[in-house]
Amino acid sequence: MKERVLVADDDTNITDVCRRYLEREGYLVITAKDGVEALELWRSQTPNLIVLDLMMPHKSGWEVCNEIRQTEDIPIVMLTARGEEQDRLMGLTMGADDYLTKPFSPRELVLRVRAILRRMRYVQASPATSAEHTIKCEGLTIDVAKRKVEISGQPVELTVTEFELLYLLASHPGQVFSRTQILSKVWDFSYEGDTTTVTVHIRRLREKIEQTPSDPKFIKTVWGIGYKFAGDGSS
Repeated sequence: MKERVLVADDDTNITDVCRRYLEREGYLVITAKDGVEALELWRSQTPNLIVLDLMMPHKSGWEVCNEIRQTEDIPIVMLTARGEEQDRLMGLTMGADDYLTKPFSPRELVLRVRAILRRMRYVQASPATSAEHTIKCEGLTIDVAKRKVEISGQPVELTVTEFELLYLLASHPGQVFSRTQILSKVWDFSYEGDTTTVTVHIRRLREKIEQTPSDPKFIKTVWGIGYKFAGDGSS
C-alpha cells in the first residue's frame, strides 16, 4: 500500500510541485489549501506524514500542528515562509519533526519525507530484544518494546522523534553525542550543519521528563560538543 502524504499550503504552485515530486517517488499525495481543510483531511484520510505551511488562512500551521499533537504523533514537516530563526523555533516547539524554509528544493523535501518515513517503518517493524526491553534510571522508565515512557510511574507522552532521541541517549549512558551525530542517527539525514532541530527537540524532551528542565538530571549538555544521558540505565 502506498504511503499517504498530506501537503497543506495556500499556494497552489507549491502544492502542485510537491505533489509531482512526491508522486514520482511513489507516494499518494493529498492537498489542502488552508488549515481547516488540512485538519479535515488528516481526520478522514489518515496520512502517514504531513507537510504543513505555517501561514495559512482560517487556521495557521501552528494551530493545526497543536491540534494534531493533542492526539497523534504523526510526523510533521513544517514549511516556513521566511528564514527567520523565530519561525523555525516556533514550528519545532509546537511539535514539528522537521522544517524547510521557503524557497526550498522539491528534491530536498522528497529526501526529508523519505528519511522520516523510512525511520517510521523501521520503528514499526523492529521489535525490541529482551535485553532492550526496559531502561530504568532514577524514576525514569523507558519501555522499549511498548515505546512508553514513565516518570515516577506517571506516563509521559512523547512523539516518535522524541522517543527515538531519548532512547538513543539513554541506551548509551555517559556517551557524548554531537548534534550532528544525533541528526544522523535519529533523523537519518545530513542537515549540513543546521542543528536547530536537535536543540529544540532536546528542550522539548527536557520539559517532559525533567523535574527542573533548566537543571536537567537525565539529559546533560556537554558544552561545545553536544549531549549525553547521565546515570547508568539498567535493562
